[in-house]
Amino acid sequence: MREPVELRRQRILSVVESRGAVKVSALAAELDVSVVTVRRDVEELARDGRLRRGHGVARPVREPVPTAPVPAARGEEPGGDAGAVALVVPERHTYLYETLHGARSVLEESGIRIALHIAPPSAGAERPLVERALADGARGLLIAPRWRSARSEELDYGWLANVGVPTVLMERRPRPGSALHALDSVCSDHWYGIHLAVDHLVSLGHRRIVLAARDDSPTARSIRTAFAEIAAARPEVAQWSVVLSSPQAVPGPDTPAPAEPRGSAGAGDGRAVLDLAALLRERGVTGVVLHGDVDALMLVQRLAESGVEVPRDCSVVAYDDVVAALGSPPLTAVAPPKAEIGRAAAELLLHRLSGGAGASGPVRRTELLPTLKVRGSAQEPPRPTD
Repeated sequence: MREPVELRRQRILSVVESRGAVKVSALAAELDVSVVTVRRDVEELARDGRLRRGHGVARPVREPVPTAPVPAARGEEPGGDAGAVALVVPERHTYLYETLHGARSVLEESGIRIALHIAPPSAGAERPLVERALADGARGLLIAPRWRSARSEELDYGWLANVGVPTVLMERRPRPGSALHALDSVCSDHWYGIHLAVDHLVSLGHRRIVLAARDDSPTARSIRTAFAEIAAARPEVAQWSVVLSSPQAVPGPDTPAPAEPRGSAGAGDGRAVLDLAALLRERGVTGVVLHGDVDALMLVQRLAESGVEVPRDCSVVAYDDVVAALGSPPLTAVAPPKAEIGRAAAELLLHRLSGGAGASGPVRRTELLPTLKVRGSAQEPPRPTD
């Protein structure tokens, strides 16, 4: 199923706002769509006043604010990334682009130049980008590694723990006791976010609940673990299950095993991609938590095609709130504080770089709480028919 138009346009805006003027052809290559499609999107965004259009180029409405670079450290040559903060985020990741913008606003207001690096989806892509930035003189690092699997995460622990400059992880919480446990980090409390979702459905009267979630990011793994813990601990929940939200939502090529029903006294692997409408009918499920937003919108469309109407037949709570409000119906969603994560991470890095009192103080592991945006996709479950 094709990517929603508004999500694609949001990605265009994210790239343009983070980099300044970008060629339409470059946008098309990065988004993996035709030049004609991107040109049409740029024209619509320009008509709406969300960006400016030039000859073959898309520009932000307001050009990046010129900032005075931090004086280069002794022995550094001016230019390159000298004196800059390197900011590394995954390619095509709208969720983290919002975090990027939050960090950018703080750094620019402080007169710190940013060296933005977009990591491609290949394994280990962040390391050469960071090494290049450090070689060019970057004196601080904000990074959100992709970490599609627990194994890829662990492979990054050694080198990332020894980059030699102040570093803050964004939306990442390394394994306890690992080499990165004692690294500054700022992330969302996803346990609390899932608590909000489950509590909302339970308060409406839902007793059979499914989590359809991705399994290819640290956030996804946190969400799956939290849901299992929270659903198992709620006596009101008679049955719960975890399934994949998309066939592409796994970290590698392994074929997932069939999912087993889960309940407060049982467990299953939750890895199989199932027909969600069939699952709801077979198990009498009336409430679903869906991660992330794009998968949620697509699953709601598939439910409608199968004759399951949201929220009449099934209540839905999405997780991410990037494009959930654009759904039909608009989806109630857990909203992690994406931009605030970036701002808090940048402020913590600036504190480390300041050289002032307390700049070398204890490691900080900051968590910010998500909120629940109630819209029109969740209501009391339908009464059983005689």
